[in-house]
Amino acid sequence: MSRDALKTLFHPYDVDVLPVPAEGERYLFLGAEAGFRLPEGFAASLTCVQGFRPFYLPLEKAGFNPLPSVEGEDFDGALVLVGKHKGQNEAYVAEALTRVKVGGSIVIAGSKEDGIQPLRKALEKLGLLLDHMPKYHGVALILRRPEDISDALKVFTSKAVTVEGRFSAAPGMFSHDRIDAGSELLASRLPTNFDGNAADFGAGWGYLSTMLAEKSPATARIDLFEADHAALEFARANLARNCPKLTARFFWQDLSGEPPKEKYDLVIMNPPFHEAQAAEPALGQAFIRTAAAALRQGGELYMVANRGLPYETALKENFRESREVCRNARFKVLYARR
Repeated sequence: MSRDALKTLFHPYDVDVLPVPAEGERYLFLGAEAGFRLPEGFAASLTCVQGFRPFYLPLEKAGFNPLPSVEGEDFDGALVLVGKHKGQNEAYVAEALTRVKVGGSIVIAGSKEDGIQPLRKALEKLGLLLDHMPKYHGVALILRRPEDISDALKVFTSKAVTVEGRFSAAPGMFSHDRIDAGSELLASRLPTNFDGNAADFGAGWGYLSTMLAEKSPATARIDLFEADHAALEFARANLARNCPKLTARFFWQDLSGEPPKEKYDLVIMNPPFHEAQAAEPALGQAFIRTAAAALRQGGELYMVANRGLPYETALKENFRESREVCRNARFKVLYARR
């Protein structure tokens, strides 16, 4: 999310289209990110919500006391910063409409790349949009919370999806409506005789951990690390449903800056590989280094990656042994031993 979108979000207050929130008022900020400047005179209390750990930590450092999920009712107004996930954007709009008092102002902002235009069209169709303001390469949408929000909630409420009849996930999460093809390939190559402590890096909603527990029933424990707070909560539920006897722990962490504190016998991972729309191999390479540091001597890594991503050098630099296990038209499974 660019700083431009943050400036767009507060623009209606900067130019007096909306009154600056006053002392004693309570405002909700959904999708909050650090780096914004509050308009002069902004005295309302601000509840910042951000479930993505790399964005949460800068807010915390800036002193905003953010929350990983939405809490509270009867807010005087809301701010919504949209992102690249359509389902998450719609869920934020639904939360704003639900949690703001009738008549309270709601400002939604983002760029065309963030999907602000589909939101604008949907709000116009519902008769909710009062104004829109293009500024700083983005658009701010202004509405008031109506008394009847039933039609809006039918449009914007994002419901959990059932995957293969036994997993649950929600829009906005990685591969929320299907088993990711790369993860499925990796699952087919996971060990069947593992009996130690494992870690799942970038665990998402828990598919790979479930597959490891099923392929190696003697697994002692799996620790799941995930930066998306909501996905981690779904992983908790999915493992309880599918692997009720498994000992599992759940860590909401940004592994690029918050490495695990324990050592493991096995790490499995389908690491993130893109920032916005561009491939960014450095993300996966950072996961490889973190995995190496988290493994005991002799510990093993199984990972999957897009075929074109250059991870082999990082594996050779950080592990005693490494090789490609298999590949298909899109993905490759890589193995390494400390």
